[in-house]
Amino acid sequence: MAAKALNKNNSAVKRIMQEARELANDPCTDYHAAPLEDDIFEWHCTLRGSPGTEFEGGLYHFRILLPAEYPFRPPSIMMLTPSGRFELNTKICISFTSYHEELWQPAWGVRTAIVGLQGFFPLKGQLAAGVGSIEAHASERKRLAALSREWVCPTCKASNKEILPDPAPTTPPSSSNPASSTEHTRSESIPTPTPVSETEAQVSERVEPHPPRAEAPELEKQDTEQELSIEADRPTPLPSAAPSARTESTSNAAPNSTAAAGQRSREHPPLLLDTAILVLLAVVFVIICRRISY
Repeated sequence: MAAKALNKNNSAVKRIMQEARELANDPCTDYHAAPLEDDIFEWHCTLRGSPGTEFEGGLYHFRILLPAEYPFRPPSIMMLTPSGRFELNTKICISFTSYHEELWQPAWGVRTAIVGLQGFFPLKGQLAAGVGSIEAHASERKRLAALSREWVCPTCKASNKEILPDPAPTTPPSSSNPASSTEHTRSESIPTPTPVSETEAQVSERVEPHPPRAEAPELEKQDTEQELSIEADRPTPLPSAAPSARTESTSNAAPNSTAAAGQRSREHPPLLLDTAILVLLAVVFVIICRRISY
């Protein structure tokens, strides 16, 4: 059939083409809708049955007929696939169809009609009553839902499951062995050490400076502590003592200190002799100053 010439300046044509592009660019796993190639005012849609109902697993094909005054007038919907819920090739009475033009809003569109029909499917009792509605047994609806997947539209020349395939199952990442995944992550984050040749290792050993010896400072520290302990143990003379007593004590302290220094010089290396003498003289000078101050 030859396609009708379209007036692209017509507001209805502009609106229909815009909605067709939006549905093509933003597909949904619950339905598929598109206008016919030879008549954009007639759309064919395949809808997935609501989960948790007797229509679960079913795929239902229907027509959406748009009026020439669209979007200022509502569309009409006719079911094509047997479902046990709606009559075939009969306009369905729903609040957003041509049966209730007073409720239609121009802001609504084809997507609004599809989502509204999906929500109208599982209704029962008085809520499900209306033109084009039928009440079949739940077992019959389940049987028709299973058969609906293979139903072929005579206009689209394709089955429902070909038009609207089942979405691919989403498998979460396996967490059966978290330790191995952690080790793998750690192994990726730790850089691999670069091998060093024997020549480079030898050169690094030669160039690496040896730490300075800490024997001399330690020995000096010990000598100073010993001198301070000796001076602390000695009794402090009374302030009334005569100057001769002070001189005598100073002279006595000097030989004792000299003897101690000589003994230490024999125990320690000659390199520490000068340091020990200077420390000793400093201590004696401090002691003399303290006694004179008294």
